[in-house]
Amino acid sequence: MKHLSYFTFICLFFISLSLSVSAQESFPSVKLKAVSGRQVDFKDLVNESKDTVMVVSFWATWCIPCVSELDNINDEFEDKQAIKPFKFYGVAIDDSRTAQRVKAFVRGKGWKFDVFTDVNSELKRALNITDVPHVIIFKNGKIVYRHTGYIAGEEDNLFETIKNL
Repeated sequence: MKHLSYFTFICLFFISLSLSVSAQESFPSVKLKAVSGRQVDFKDLVNESKDTVMVVSFWATWCIPCVSELDNINDEFEDKQAIKPFKFYGVAIDDSRTAQRVKAFVRGKGWKFDVFTDVNSELKRALNITDVPHVIIFKNGKIVYRHTGYIAGEEDNLFETIKNL
C-alpha cells in the first residue's frame, strides 16, 4: 500500500510538471495595438513567426534603460537583419496615464521596428514579466531566451544569441 501511494505521488508530480511545461508553450490571445493603429493578436505573432526568430522587448517611455536599449538595438537593426533576418517588436507597458505618449515618443525616435502597446498589462501579466526592460526570444513557438535589465553593450549579446539560433 505504501508503494502504491508513492507511485501515485510520482505520477501526479510528472503529470503536473508536463502540464506546466505545455502551458509555457501556449501563448495568450492578447490584443495589442500598434503605434501605426493596427491591432494584432500576440498569439498570431508567435504562430506566424514559425522558425524565424522573434524578439519581443517590453519597455516603457519612463524607463531610461529601456529607451537606451531600444536606441542601441535600432542603431544596428538593419545591419543585423542583413546577417540573419529576425522579427523584432517593442511592447510598451505604459499604463493609461502615459500610453498617450507612446506614439509620439516612437515617432520622435524613428525606430525601424514595430511597436505595440499593452495598456492593460495583459500580456505582461500572462508572460510573468515583473520588470522592464525585459527581452524574450521566441523560436518555433517556444521561448528560448529571457533577459531582464540593460547595461550598455548587452545588445551585442542579444544579437549574438539571435545569430546562433
